[in-house]
Amino acid sequence: MKISTFTRHLREGSKNVVRNGWMSFASVSSIAISLLILGIFLLLAINVNYMGQQIEKQVKISVFLDVSIKEAQRTLLQQNITSMPQVSKVTFVSKEEGLQIMRDKFGDSGKAYFEGLDGDNNPLNEAFNVEVTDPHDVPLVATQISALNQGKSPQPIVKVTYGQGTVEKLFNATRIVRNVGLGLVICLGLTAMFLISNTIKLTIMARNREIKIMKLVGATNSFIRWPFFIEGAFLGFIGSVIPAVILTFGYWKLLAWLQASDSTGILQFKPFDQVSISLAILLLLIGIVIGIWGSTISVRKFLKV
Repeated sequence: MKISTFTRHLREGSKNVVRNGWMSFASVSSIAISLLILGIFLLLAINVNYMGQQIEKQVKISVFLDVSIKEAQRTLLQQNITSMPQVSKVTFVSKEEGLQIMRDKFGDSGKAYFEGLDGDNNPLNEAFNVEVTDPHDVPLVATQISALNQGKSPQPIVKVTYGQGTVEKLFNATRIVRNVGLGLVICLGLTAMFLISNTIKLTIMARNREIKIMKLVGATNSFIRWPFFIEGAFLGFIGSVIPAVILTFGYWKLLAWLQASDSTGILQFKPFDQVSISLAILLLLIGIVIGIWGSTISVRKFLKV
């Protein structure tokens, strides 16, 4: 296609948006409202998934060691755990550190419970805190760590805990929430495509007489199609810019409010810079693609004269 021809199509497509004022307004409004609803659910799905990931990352394995274990045995055991492919980090917690953690956890209200437990009177076991790359590997890694006791006497590991039972329920709950969120987004996306494309179809159908006249006087199919393609792209772009701006600005204000009210510890939302650009680009692409798609389907019906 020649540049001059494309420029003509671009000029005609943009003129059609202005020329068909009320129909264009209806199309843009339909796109904006549909994508705004879709964008809200997308943000919810993204943040629910992010919160689930943050909760899963907090799942760790606690490996409590026998009080009689020697330093050489402890070092060898730590090396064996660290060498497991699923393990990302192993942190040694001494008896003193464990006692201090418990004191910090209970605060002043439990201060009396820990009096006289320093030094040799400390009843706690030394331990390892084990973190894994994929939280879903926690049960498997816990089993592998417990297996390190085999053939050793005395057994260096007293207990391996990770919240067995609760962790599996947590993983199942987060998986269900993710799947439900994904299903809702897909359904809303299809609904938005249906509503937007039908609105654009009405815009094109209102000008079927114009299309038929152009066809009868000898205009080729591509010559007729291109201005409508460009018009659909313009309508989709304009209609998607509105929800993109509203959602990114609203999300930024929400995060700023949460930070100002010290509520971020309760609700862990995904950072603005990791959401805003990708969300805006996605909405723009959806709007433009659906705009072109709706125009393509609509014009095709009137090209057979």
